[in-house]
Amino acid sequence: MKLHTIETGHFKLDGGAMFGVVPKSIWQKTNPADSNNLIDMAMRCLLVEDGKRLTLIDTGIGNKQSEKFFSHYFLHGEHTLDRSLEKLGFHRNDITDVFLTHLHFDHCGGAIELEKSTGQFRPAFPNAQFWTNERHWEWATKPNPREKASFLSENFLPLHESGQLQFIERNGNRSITPLGFEVLFVDGHTDSMMLPLIEMKGRKICYMADLLPSTGHIPLAYVMGYDTRPLITLEEKSQILQTATDENWILFYEHDPINECSTLIQTEKGPRVGDVFSLREW
Repeated sequence: MKLHTIETGHFKLDGGAMFGVVPKSIWQKTNPADSNNLIDMAMRCLLVEDGKRLTLIDTGIGNKQSEKFFSHYFLHGEHTLDRSLEKLGFHRNDITDVFLTHLHFDHCGGAIELEKSTGQFRPAFPNAQFWTNERHWEWATKPNPREKASFLSENFLPLHESGQLQFIERNGNRSITPLGFEVLFVDGHTDSMMLPLIEMKGRKICYMADLLPSTGHIPLAYVMGYDTRPLITLEEKSQILQTATDENWILFYEHDPINECSTLIQTEKGPRVGDVFSLREW
């Protein structure tokens, strides 16, 4: 098995929303804001090369939305999904599976592309199966008012229409997938979000998605204002970060603009960031 970092570009989000009740005077020390109170966020995906299987975990925001839509998020940086794949010698046609941690637009937008000649939406990876879970699918296709702006139907309904959609079976809060790795299910950010837990070189690597967007979010009380059930997020963070600390997991950060991976160390204040590195350095 080989793991590859796939950078798809950066965007900006409101710092206050990203840190909830934590005061700006504290969170800006790790995630500095610009004059509009916006902080830099990566959209970092992971490519799992395992035999004949090539699995992409999340897809970034994509490029099919309107100019007005993108103007709210200030996309920037030289990276794109296709450029990152090309640097590794791959093409999107080589992808056999696309695993979507959840269906918010910045995680699954790149799964669907717009065919300009017909104006139709279609899967951006023609040879891939797309993986979510049935409980989250129901949540996303019948969105609550709080999350409605994050669930854009054009980002995922075409997957069902194409026949390429598959569901991971949820057995409690941890399941084995057909893709060669485990997933942890968490419900605080959104219902039934999935965190891939991959074993390699005798270590476990956890793709943190939106449970832990950046190293700046490691302290337990640092919970996003976007989370639908913040007290559940608090409990999930406590349990997962303690296990990650005890078992020396590697955490892979989807949204941290600088830090790709880290370990955790135990302190009197709870888990804190340990060694920081990239996959290439590991």
